[in-house]
Amino acid sequence: MLTLHSCAATPQIVSPEDAPPALPKSAVWIDLFDPTPEEAALIEKLAGVELPSRADLDEIESSSRFYLENHVLYMSIPLVHQTDTGETVLTPAGFILTHDHLITLRFEALHSFEVFLTQISKPDAVAPHSLGAFIGLMDAIVDRTADKLEAVGTELRAISKRVFAAESGKRPKPLRENKDMRVVLRRLGRAGELGSDLRDSLLGMGRIVPYVLNTTSEWAAPPSLVSLKTLDRDIASLIDYETHLSNKVQLLLDATLGLVNIDQNNIFRILTIVSVVGIPPTLIASMYGMNFDFMPELTWSWGYPFGLALIALSGLIPIIWFKWRGWF
Repeated sequence: MLTLHSCAATPQIVSPEDAPPALPKSAVWIDLFDPTPEEAALIEKLAGVELPSRADLDEIESSSRFYLENHVLYMSIPLVHQTDTGETVLTPAGFILTHDHLITLRFEALHSFEVFLTQISKPDAVAPHSLGAFIGLMDAIVDRTADKLEAVGTELRAISKRVFAAESGKRPKPLRENKDMRVVLRRLGRAGELGSDLRDSLLGMGRIVPYVLNTTSEWAAPPSLVSLKTLDRDIASLIDYETHLSNKVQLLLDATLGLVNIDQNNIFRILTIVSVVGIPPTLIASMYGMNFDFMPELTWSWGYPFGLALIALSGLIPIIWFKWRGWF
């Protein structure tokens, strides 16, 4: 879908059949959402640019992520998209910046684009130039990324309270506790994966914003340069915050796995105690169960109580020893 956005005006959806002979000056933002080959060819003809393919936008080299060609800036970053099922995935987004227009190329419905569209469509909105539209859109993307990071931080705080909660008397049953630990590990995995995706996006923004700042410093207005510097600082602070969250994910993961290992060790310790306690009585009982003709204890009047006492004592001594060693 090809949409022309003008300030304080309704977006104009354009098809190749009813396309204007030239791009209007007021359309500072041209949004290509999963464009057809005909729509891509139309913009290439009207704007005099070459649209990158999705494979080009997926490239991770810096030389492929941003470059200058014929006084036109080509940039791409990965952005986090939440699907209808709640799953988050990375999707590429391309930005082509000229003196007159900002052309965006995307393949998923991104919330930050909708937010910026709402801002630019307000009746009292100030008409931006192409660089101003880029700054406004990037600001919306940064705000959306910050919201996602805050959500990750909130989730990690909830997990931290669950993992490091104080013992409250009676412990839950092992089956229930194991189920809770699996839930915690899944939540940690999702939070860590989302944080990693957000970091990829932030690193991309952290490269293209300084690049735009340096490239447009000769013709951009001072307010735009100030806004770009502010964006650069915001992105740097978010990268630092994401690093903190990544460290917290690792801490909680190590703590959760440590608690699981402690519970497993407790189970093995119990099994060890039971097996050691049960071996001596079994040995004595098997010894008196042998079918020999002459066994002195068989003629004793107290032979049976003596055997029972010996079995009980052989089981009691290991229990006392383990208790003295502090195994339970």
